[in-house]
Amino acid sequence: MGSLVTFIILLMIGLIFGGINERNHFKRLRADEEAFSHIKVFNIKTLPDNLEVGGALVSGNVVVAVDYFKVIAGFLKMIFGGQLRSFESLLERARREAIVRMQRQADALGADAIYNTRLEFSAIGQQPQKIGGAELLAYGTAVKIKS
Repeated sequence: MGSLVTFIILLMIGLIFGGINERNHFKRLRADEEAFSHIKVFNIKTLPDNLEVGGALVSGNVVVAVDYFKVIAGFLKMIFGGQLRSFESLLERARREAIVRMQRQADALGADAIYNTRLEFSAIGQQPQKIGGAELLAYGTAVKIKS
């Protein structure tokens, strides 16, 4: 009985602090996205004709670990069925963070836009009984457009 109570207490602590951490990360992402909103991101392959400077490869990479709460929630969803919102949130944070990092790199090069943006996803640690994570890479061609 004591180990069950300990498990529930630790689960609640993880849920509370994990939620706080996730909300703080979303808050930082909104601030970063606003700071780099002047760098437009496009997925089209064709570069515009009015380039001031040729393209340079830029990328942003992020690895996000899956916490125990998400694993437990995922396990329960596998039993009862339903949408895995906790994992969707994890992937949304990873995607947005990777794009912001790519924009930061483009900004350092003096670029106005990023064309041919691509996202690559990779699962990490998918062995049975292991907590995994997700790696997301955003990359594209940074360009400066003539005014």
